[in-house]
Amino acid sequence: MAYRYDPDLQFLGECSSEELKDFAELLIYNKDGNERVTGNSDLAKKYKEQPDCNQYWQELAAEFQKFGGNTIANYVGRFGDGVLYREILCDVCDKLKVNYEKKQSSTELIEQNLLMKALSDSIEKMPSEELKKAAQELGIENTNNLTPQACAAAFIAMFRAGGFKSYQITLIVVNAIWRFLFGHGLKLATNATITRTLSILTGPLGWTITGLWTAIDIASPAYRVTIPAVFQIIYLRSLNANRALIEEQTDSHQ
Repeated sequence: MAYRYDPDLQFLGECSSEELKDFAELLIYNKDGNERVTGNSDLAKKYKEQPDCNQYWQELAAEFQKFGGNTIANYVGRFGDGVLYREILCDVCDKLKVNYEKKQSSTELIEQNLLMKALSDSIEKMPSEELKKAAQELGIENTNNLTPQACAAAFIAMFRAGGFKSYQITLIVVNAIWRFLFGHGLKLATNATITRTLSILTGPLGWTITGLWTAIDIASPAYRVTIPAVFQIIYLRSLNANRALIEEQTDSHQ
């Protein structure tokens, strides 16, 4: 199946093969490391022979579009074409009960709403002491009477302000999802200077996602691909948009 041109996915062509590795392996392999029975065997063979997957990022995107089609009822009648990213994103948001404005909001804003839903849900389940530590790591003062709602609002404000902190929160959230769904973090998330802040969030966030995943796992095998794939795309978009800031922060800690 050919890649359908999608302005929301074109940035993947700017990502390195190393950066695309988690995305590629999610599409090709299941959590046990076996090839997906519903996947593209030709793509799996190509990845084994040529792991430089930036060279065929459009084929990876086409595979994602195909999985998205398998989760959306109106896929019938598309003559085998996949589904565009925004439609898949909205489908995932509906599945996870995320509030968003489908017609008026930008794709990036819908992505933010999805990410913040995962973050807010985890904060609500955090013990008070861990909540205080997380707030202090972000530089929030007067944490003695801090409520989960106030902490979530502060985190969301920092995230929406953009910049390196926004990227860092995105990385922490998606890395936590990967760790609890697949038993390991993102392969690219190895720089301690990037991940150490907000590390307190990974436990509670993982508990939330694990419970959520159990319910989705029963519903549809395709969602086992599209939900983490959407989070992965959100992360890659943030990484691509903040390369200069990431390099600056990394250099300053060396």
